[in-house]
Amino acid sequence: MNPTRVFVSKAAINAISSLINVPFLRRVGYYLVDKKIQEKLLKEQQKGVLPRMILDQGQMIRNMIKAFDRWVGNKNVKRTSVKKLIRSFLNMGSKENKTIMENFERQFGFSTPRFITLSPTKRCNLECIGCYASSDAESFNHLDYDTINRIVREQKNLWGSHFTVISGGEPLVYKSQGKDILDLVEENPDTFFLMYTNGTLIDKKTAERMGEQANITPSVSVEGLEEETDWRRGKGTHKKILRAFDNLREAGVLYGISITVTTENAELVFSPEFIDYYFGQQGVYYAWIFQYMPIGRSYDLKLMATPEQRVGMFRKMNYWVYEKELFIADFWNSGTACNGCLSAGRKGGYIYIDWNGNVMPCVFNPYTSHNIKEVYASGGDLNDVLLSPLMKKIRDWQNGYYDHGNNGNERGNMLAPCPIRDHHGELRAILEETGAKPADESAETALEDREYYEGMVKYGREVEEMTKLIWEKEYLGIEEKTLKEAKSR
Repeated sequence: MNPTRVFVSKAAINAISSLINVPFLRRVGYYLVDKKIQEKLLKEQQKGVLPRMILDQGQMIRNMIKAFDRWVGNKNVKRTSVKKLIRSFLNMGSKENKTIMENFERQFGFSTPRFITLSPTKRCNLECIGCYASSDAESFNHLDYDTINRIVREQKNLWGSHFTVISGGEPLVYKSQGKDILDLVEENPDTFFLMYTNGTLIDKKTAERMGEQANITPSVSVEGLEEETDWRRGKGTHKKILRAFDNLREAGVLYGISITVTTENAELVFSPEFIDYYFGQQGVYYAWIFQYMPIGRSYDLKLMATPEQRVGMFRKMNYWVYEKELFIADFWNSGTACNGCLSAGRKGGYIYIDWNGNVMPCVFNPYTSHNIKEVYASGGDLNDVLLSPLMKKIRDWQNGYYDHGNNGNERGNMLAPCPIRDHHGELRAILEETGAKPADESAETALEDREYYEGMVKYGREVEEMTKLIWEKEYLGIEEKTLKEAKSR
């Protein structure tokens, strides 16, 4: 199979990009797209997805489209860039891709993942407090270029997946076989890449390369404003990030931010000051929220946003998502918008591959049963890791939780959807049953730390208690009176 085959004709791409460049026609197009969204969501509702979850999913998609609209309207964005981005996205929904996905489901009995998260290198030019990857400048662990290119090609050929997330370490320090990470982007124009980066290495030349390629969006990591960012990432980092924003704007790049939320900055990240600074003054198009997960370097349960803070962030995020129509996603509080946990290669979800080749259910679940280098050496492919007992058991848990909940007769709480964070005891049981191994020393230490285990289980119980009323009243539709009567029995 041709790894960079383009399923959508050049004529179709040219026509669509021409329409998109006319504001009035763009509005008409978005109206038609919105109708398609409504039809798709109606089908989801008929399958049993809760109406309020349908609203969350629809709003997320609409806000994504609005972010794209803002980008297209930027005078620095070249028409050729619009064409390239459209090409990478349209391939995702092509008939050929649908055939690949249908064949996969017939063969294996479950739906394909929609993306992969890949960390080609552990090395980083910063040394952030509590880094999940324990990265630093002395870390030279990395996958060779041929391996990461094969991974990206296989996800297209085997799954019909044209979306790859690049993490790290710092992706922009990656070098292998004379190539860097932007060479990977250039060699796979039919794939769209989301790259998490600290932003300090985005000079004018790098930004211009991204602008020309267009099938990549960098998500620059911040912790808040200057004080908070420099506290975790090092003095002077924030100023370098602002220079990166200048370079990205000038090059017409679609860019956003990612924020690690801890107990220290949980009150700041959804404040009007923060939102206006980044979305208004710095012109970012989207924001990803990662609630601090106690893994990696010097993990600390006390840095996790408290259950009270988590509920507060949920309310504040919904204000910005619904009232201001900003594309903001929280990988825990947005569980209702993606039908729960996305890990272990579930339908619409992903798997994670690190710099050593370890294949894990997700970025924040550092336990593994397969190594992609060993899989390839033995003649296997990405499908082999999807069929592993570890991935299958987690998918079984996800399906059971989504459909039945813990007590077997109601749907699981999608405000607390994460196996390792919200249901740590159950995840540990899966690790023991499947013989999964820790991917690094920090993961091994956590596995042997009884205080860590008890703290995570306690945290999950408290989150469930804090979110249960919201879930039952606002999502399941149970009236408050009924809840009070049930609790009094």
